[in-house]
Amino acid sequence: MQLNDLFPNVKFDEPMKNHISFKVGGKADIFFEPSSIRELIEFIKYVKENNIPHIIMGNGTNMLVSDDGVRGAVVKLGPKLSSIEVIDDSIIAQCGAILLEVSKIAAANSLTGLEFASGIPGSIGGAITMNAGAYGKEMKDVLEEVEVLDSNLEYKVLQNKEMEFGYRKSAVEKNNYIVLGAKLKLMKGNKADIKALMEEYDERRRSKQPLELPSAGSVFKRPEGYYAGKLIEEAGLRGMTIGGAQVSEKHCGFIVNKGDATAGDIYNLIKHIQKNIYERFGVKLETEVKLIGKFE
Repeated sequence: MQLNDLFPNVKFDEPMKNHISFKVGGKADIFFEPSSIRELIEFIKYVKENNIPHIIMGNGTNMLVSDDGVRGAVVKLGPKLSSIEVIDDSIIAQCGAILLEVSKIAAANSLTGLEFASGIPGSIGGAITMNAGAYGKEMKDVLEEVEVLDSNLEYKVLQNKEMEFGYRKSAVEKNNYIVLGAKLKLMKGNKADIKALMEEYDERRRSKQPLELPSAGSVFKRPEGYYAGKLIEEAGLRGMTIGGAQVSEKHCGFIVNKGDATAGDIYNLIKHIQKNIYERFGVKLETEVKLIGKFE
């Protein structure tokens, strides 16, 4: 049977700029958003059996897709897999749930520990994959267990210590896991205090980050002993522009799409920054943003 007979919701030649926060990128040959875990497993089985390459994505807030697009299939774990449940001092959230929404539900239920995530726009699956964090806290600090599919599509429940969390990394990419959902362990707190802290973080973000323009957050990982944004500023690159891509005037760790950027513009600006910083400071900046597709 044909792919679209088996999976009526599948799309072909889907513009990826509609699905990533940079608002750039070419088309995906095949684009699929499963509405259940069973459908996800069946789709992955199909593409594997037919030797179709595939990638898994969440909310697209940490990706740069090339102007050539993506060959093969893109599987988006999004709003159709986004249930959130509160049980005592724990939250159980599916992979497609947005982290900032989970943090709001935590606050509404007087649960503390997730305030740091109140401005992170990624999905639970993506946040766990890269051990997302802010303000000195990371996902590893609140995660109790994770439901995954392994590379053989076997269901597993992994405990925190099995996730091999590090700075912006986990066992997910290393072992080719697909995150299905997670249990977050929080603590009872004072609702007013929780909301006050979230509002403080929100104000800090609004004042320091270019939230009004398309971006993917911090482009580079923090190099040991340095801050990427500070190095970029010291190199005199604040506001530097290639095509429609610009080093943010507000926060040098961000690259923004001024409105007409291509993925190539953003990529070329990334490469220029990396070269400049290495030549000036001897520091190699590694991207936090995932590069998808062909860039060279």
